[in-house]
Amino acid sequence: MSAPTPLRIGTRGSALARTQTEQVASRLREAGVAVTVEVISTLGDRRHDLPVARLGGDGVFVRELEQALLDGRIDAAVHSLKDLPTAETPGLLLAAIPERASPFDAVVGRSAPLLAELPRGATVGTSSIRRVAQLRAIRPDLDIVPLRGNVDSRLRRLDAGDFDAVILAAAGLERLGLAARITEVLRPPAFWPAVSQGALAIQTRADDAASRRAVGVVDDAATRAAVVAERRMLAGLAGGCLAPIGGWARIEAEELVLGGRVFDVEEGPEPRSSPAAELRRAWSVDRDDVSTSAEALGSAVAGLLVAQGANRLIERVRAKDA
Repeated sequence: MSAPTPLRIGTRGSALARTQTEQVASRLREAGVAVTVEVISTLGDRRHDLPVARLGGDGVFVRELEQALLDGRIDAAVHSLKDLPTAETPGLLLAAIPERASPFDAVVGRSAPLLAELPRGATVGTSSIRRVAQLRAIRPDLDIVPLRGNVDSRLRRLDAGDFDAVILAAAGLERLGLAARITEVLRPPAFWPAVSQGALAIQTRADDAASRRAVGVVDDAATRAAVVAERRMLAGLAGGCLAPIGGWARIEAEELVLGGRVFDVEEGPEPRSSPAAELRRAWSVDRDDVSTSAEALGSAVAGLLVAQGANRLIERVRAKDA
């Protein structure tokens, strides 16, 4: 009898993307699924010299992977879920969302371990406008400098003395075995993470039932509920993955809880933001119920944020990028 045809999984070429994909591949192999991994270059990885918004915004790290899926060159793609636009690409779907790692941002400090302890005028590296807006609100005296590139290159620049601290996703550092570099974890309500941060997505073609079944063994109901709620909130605010919107959903005492906040991008002595909004809803592990309840919760939180003026802040971002 011939060996089963391996599932071809596509990934970006960065060390973090390859590590994340290999972790997913290892779990699939443990479940008896034969897997091969193929590296596909994306525009976002090739152009570190420009801000992501200048490269085309949403989807800059996923378009080539999605095209490879649609062309049949791969059977599945592993993404950092926060890189995926909230509108699903026709012909593709999120077949599995594995258990989430830490959703929070982290400080890697050189001059001091904590944001509050950085000297006045300290240089902090980040290119995320969500992080920039929150840093300005917490420490308006800091010098915030754009920083792109993979995790290793960012840490090298920090160690070389280019920055006093950098802000990175805690999950990425943990997955690369660099958790010891974290000097502070930033959590709500003081600091809100990106929607879906810390979660991975396995995307397949909608008409490929065999691949959907194969990757479905690593789907995690609690993580799916959380990120569906967060992404529905983001979609309800008409905000893309680059908008200054923070969100965090989790399961607490058999309830799905979602909080979110929208931040201003304008500089000034009094940075503005919408008040945080948080709601909770009972949940179960039934997949259809998860999607229905989570989407309803996300829409409800988005509605609260809109009522508090969030859309005006998002429109200000669009006007600034126009």
